[in-house]
Amino acid sequence: MPDIQLGTHTVRSHGIQIARIHMHDWLILMLLVVIEVVLNVIEPFHRFVGKDMLTDLSYPLKDNTVPTWAVPIVAILLPLAIILVYYFIRRNVYDMHHAILGLMFSVLITGVITDAIKDGVGRPRPDFFWRCFPDGKGVFDPVTSDVMCTGVKSVIKEGHKSFPSGHTSWSFAGLGFLALYLSGKIRVFDRRGHVAKLCIVFLPLLVAALVAVSRVDDYWHHWQDG
Repeated sequence: MPDIQLGTHTVRSHGIQIARIHMHDWLILMLLVVIEVVLNVIEPFHRFVGKDMLTDLSYPLKDNTVPTWAVPIVAILLPLAIILVYYFIRRNVYDMHHAILGLMFSVLITGVITDAIKDGVGRPRPDFFWRCFPDGKGVFDPVTSDVMCTGVKSVIKEGHKSFPSGHTSWSFAGLGFLALYLSGKIRVFDRRGHVAKLCIVFLPLLVAALVAVSRVDDYWHHWQDG
């Protein structure tokens, strides 16, 4: 990387150079995307669920307060928009590139770890009963007493992905990065006592926390799932 990055460095003047220097980073990002897709395609571990366990897994099957499609908007597009706004103000392609790269690594590494654990643990969601038996009639293996689900396969598959929460981890990965990015840009710790700056930094974290709370309220996650 060049030692001197002062002054105006735009996408047009330095974009190709910086892309060439960090080509391997973007290749690793693409690899993480492929891994993330694979982890979402494969079947998670089907943990034993006996009849006596369904008491805690019979909460209503509800729609998401925060839809799945909204998570990338909150975790990626929102921070990206703020990063781009800062770029158009300062015209520093190095700052923009490194911020975008850091954001994407933060979200994708978190996503891969989260989905790998989801698939490995296979914890049933609080609404698992209604995913497994949409007609409300439980069917169990006569030998093992394990559930014999009669519901839609894709819905049942999603029901084995309670721990940890993907909505929560993605939100905190993206908005947590945004909070750190903002803290640097507005110089929160400049020792001048501007409490308003802290409020700005904590706002993205509050949004992420509210997303996490919504997952428990919707009965898609146990409170321990984070």
